[in-house]
Amino acid sequence: MKQNIALCVLVMASSLLAVQPALAQEKNIKDVSQKIEKLSQGLVGRIGVAAQEIGGDQVIAVNGDETFAMASTYKVAIATTVLDRVDKGELSLDQLVEVPPDMYVTGEIALAETFPHPGIKLSVANLIEVMITESDNTATDVCMELAGGAAAVTKNLRRLGITDFRVDRTTREILMDFYGLSGATPEIVAEAIKNNPALVMAQVDPNPDFEADPRDHATPLAMLQLLLAIDGGAAMSAESSAFLLGVMSRTRTGAGRIKGMLPKGTPVAHKTGTVGGIANDVGYVTLPDGRRFAIAVFTNSSETPVVDRDRAIAEVGRTLYDFYYLTARDK
Repeated sequence: MKQNIALCVLVMASSLLAVQPALAQEKNIKDVSQKIEKLSQGLVGRIGVAAQEIGGDQVIAVNGDETFAMASTYKVAIATTVLDRVDKGELSLDQLVEVPPDMYVTGEIALAETFPHPGIKLSVANLIEVMITESDNTATDVCMELAGGAAAVTKNLRRLGITDFRVDRTTREILMDFYGLSGATPEIVAEAIKNNPALVMAQVDPNPDFEADPRDHATPLAMLQLLLAIDGGAAMSAESSAFLLGVMSRTRTGAGRIKGMLPKGTPVAHKTGTVGGIANDVGYVTLPDGRRFAIAVFTNSSETPVVDRDRAIAEVGRTLYDFYYLTARDK
């Protein structure tokens, strides 16, 4: 009888030892999620976060299943579809593609404004490069065409099992809808600002009607799915994945976002998105021990200064960096 009791106690103790790490991990995840919410209060209007260590199975999420306007972060999905066509042999990275003037779209450091004359030809690789690293809108719309259009990009997402993520418009159409313009060429935008200087402030002011439009929206968890599919080989070949992550590591926008509070030199491969009250950043962060995590941060409806919006994303990035680095995944 005593032996049976001792055996039962031993079994119960073993069960508790097995459960305790899981409970501790769950508590840690809850704590870090609450910390993210607290840190972002007052800095942004609405925030959504999803993150996961590469190779791990625990997801950290804040409003992870709510939809957000993606702005230019949707360019990752466009690049994914183009590279899927490269893998199928339908395109090649060194293939030269003409960029006609009637496809020019305004934007910061835009091809359209750098090369005002006809005669631009870029390889598929270079179109993806400037679409991601400079967030060039002209290159994006050319890549959208190479992908087969917005419907083809969304179809590719569904192929990957990603449902809460939709791509509907070119960047030209998005800008036209956001600003209420008849076009999005540098000339049209310049004339519109000349006639209505208030459009300058509209670049950082929230646009509730635009954000309420369900087009080109995703949940943080859906974006996380895409990031994991890219890195894990489900979305494209290993060669294409390495190419895209290399491009994302050279992104020059959003230095104050995910990267903003990380230790100097931390490898980050990411893509930003900005328009009106929207400031987003998604990508991958490498820890000092070589482990990596995928992260998606969406912030919408912000009336705060731009520096505060960037800081909110930076706080999220640093909080998750510390969490993953100090909490090693069970092997």
